[in-house]
Amino acid sequence: MTKSDATHPNPAPAPARRGRPPKAAPGATPDTREMILDAAEDLFSKHGFYGVTIREVAREAGVDTALVHYYFGAKRGLFDAVFLRRAEVWNTDRVDAINRYAAEMGEAMTLEGLLEAFLRPPFEWSLKGGPGWKHYAALVAQTNANPAFGGETMARYFDPAIHRLIELIARVMPWAREVDLYWGYHNLSGALTLTLGETGRLDRLSGGLARSGDLESACAYMVRFAAAGFRAVCGEPDTV
Repeated sequence: MTKSDATHPNPAPAPARRGRPPKAAPGATPDTREMILDAAEDLFSKHGFYGVTIREVAREAGVDTALVHYYFGAKRGLFDAVFLRRAEVWNTDRVDAINRYAAEMGEAMTLEGLLEAFLRPPFEWSLKGGPGWKHYAALVAQTNANPAFGGETMARYFDPAIHRLIELIARVMPWAREVDLYWGYHNLSGALTLTLGETGRLDRLSGGLARSGDLESACAYMVRFAAAGFRAVCGEPDTV
């Protein structure tokens, strides 16, 4: 708060300045912002929000720390920008896929078909989108389990897509209680983010019989697993 703000509760807005806009920070180019985001995404995915500094991101991106602050402000602003960049793509694809499936199938929608449409985009991006999408999937897995700010971050960027999925599942299972639908998704969410994180845990646990990097198989298994889970928690029409 400035001195004038303190003495005038509702100060008049300052007149717009004329002339040239502020100069860009030295070294800023159209690609600089993306370079910083790529470096931050890699580091955050490996070390978490608290394990990364602005200085480390700048070093990884090959830029001065002033440029990181110029584009993103504090570290939380940088983290949010990293998270939003791919969340928009990921969730737009998911909502488009389930809406398209619902429009094509109408009353013939199945739980398996709906879950396949919803789950396929993140698996496809992780399979074919390059290293950045692998880093992002690992970052989402970390954030989803972060008690400090994970819930708020996931809600901000993912809830609209999830609410649309639950709305469509309720059409397939009209007898289901709303609370059961949310518990069903909660369990699916944990399985999805853990699987997309590709931690290698499955490889060691199974002695190599199953591989965490086999995302084609993982998606197929998850569709069946999630469908059975929703039916288990929501019941069938003749049992509720």
